[in-house]
Order: sequence, then C-alpha cells, then structure tokens
Amino acid sequence: MVGDEMDTRLFAYGSAVLALVGAVGSFVLGGGIAGIIAGIFCLVGAMGAVGFYRYGYILVPLITTRSNVVLITDTGYEIPPAQDVILKNVGGIYYASMFLAVKVYESSSERSPEENVVYTEYFERAISSVKYVTKFAMLVYVKDIGEYRKNIETKHAEAQLRLAKEREKAEPDVLRLDRYEREVAMWESQINKLSQGIKPMGMCAYVMTTATGVSKESAAAAAKAQSNELRSTLSNALNVEIVALKGDEMMRCFDWEHMIPPTQSELEQATM
Repeated sequence: MVGDEMDTRLFAYGSAVLALVGAVGSFVLGGGIAGIIAGIFCLVGAMGAVGFYRYGYILVPLITTRSNVVLITDTGYEIPPAQDVILKNVGGIYYASMFLAVKVYESSSERSPEENVVYTEYFERAISSVKYVTKFAMLVYVKDIGEYRKNIETKHAEAQLRLAKEREKAEPDVLRLDRYEREVAMWESQINKLSQGIKPMGMCAYVMTTATGVSKESAAAAAKAQSNELRSTLSNALNVEIVALKGDEMMRCFDWEHMIPPTQSELEQATM
C-alpha cells in the first residue's frame, strides 16, 4: 500500500467516528443483537480513539508492520512498515536516516566549572570515535511557570516511586537505579530553582544519523548499526538516556528539519 504521510490523528479521528456511529446505532436500535453490536462498535471506537491519541507512536508502527504498509511522501521519501527509518533513492543509491531522542537529566548549571570541562572532554572523545557525520539538534525555550510547578512535582513523585520500587527488588538493576536517581535529582533541582525565582528552561534534543546502501535493506541495516553505536557511545560518555524513535515521533523530528514549533506550548504538546 502506498500513501501520504500517516498521522496517528487520522486513526484517532476514525476511531472516534466509529464510537459515535456505534453510540447512535445503539440508541436508535435499542436492545437486541443489533443494539449489542452497535454498543461493541462504540466501545471499540472509544478505546481506539484514546489509545491512538495517547499511544499512537507505538500502535501505528505495529499496524503498518503487520499489514506491510509502506508510506511514500510527496517529496520521494519512503517510510517502511516498521516506521523506524526514513529512506530515499538518490541516483540509484539508497539513503537511510534514523533519529534518536536524547533525554538529559542534568543541567550544565548544576555542575561545577571543572565538571563542565570534564563533561566537554568526554563529549569530544565520544564524537572523535564516531567515523561518520552525526547531527545534533536542540530546541530550547522558556517554560510557562503557570502549571509547570505542579507538573514537575507530580513527575518528581512518580520518579521517586519508580526508584523506591526498584530499590525494593531482591536484585535491583544497577543501571535503572542510576537512571532513576538522576531523574529524581533532576526534578528536585527544578523545584529548587523555581523556589529561588529562576525561570525554567525547556529543551528537546535529538540525534540524526544517515547511512547509504545499494538496496533499501542494506541502507536501513547500516543506519541501524550506526544508531546502535551512537546509543552506546553517547549514553556512556554523556551519562544520558538515548532512545531510538519511530512512527510519529520519528516523523516529527524529520519535520523539524524544515520547520520547528513556533511557541513553547506547541513544542510541549508535540513532546508530551
């Protein structure tokens, strides 16, 4: 199947329409088998609308993978069923790009000047070990303090709960403990900064890598190999969490290569 860029909102809207039709049908038909079937449609549609709206970036790639859906944009870029890589044929050579989200749990302002110097050295060493071009992108903005404090206090409590559950395990995962501890420390730092009257800064960072091949499969395989190498190298050197993006999240980063959200509220909605 070939089509335009797929948006999870289409699935959500389609499910919502199904729920509406089912609700109307159930009301009109009343009892009986037809009414029960309409009620089932309403339930499935409602669950689908909520599911695609909240978790479409997971559900859509699963659907396209199982149904072998290949998406082609009007600019000639191709997204395979797994929706984890973007392909394009240029003069008989295939180019494949992947995007990685960078989750930073510590600000440079929280480190001493000496620690920042060491951190920069680690970054330079990590980059010098990579033998191909890598793009680092960072979107920054000043947060609206209105609901921000309530949100970070909620996230702080959730992070503390995850950390406590991991510590209670008979054999806790050391890497998870370290990640959860850094996350808790990050939220605590944010709360302390707000108490001191410091305006909170928001950031969205991602990494892009591109590989080539004589076929779609070889280009995608090379891009995935580079992606795995970057995940390992950067996460260890920079002490950050690196996550491979797919589906809507991947396409969002691809769109940001051309145009970024103009307001902080639009960026926050896109990264929720």
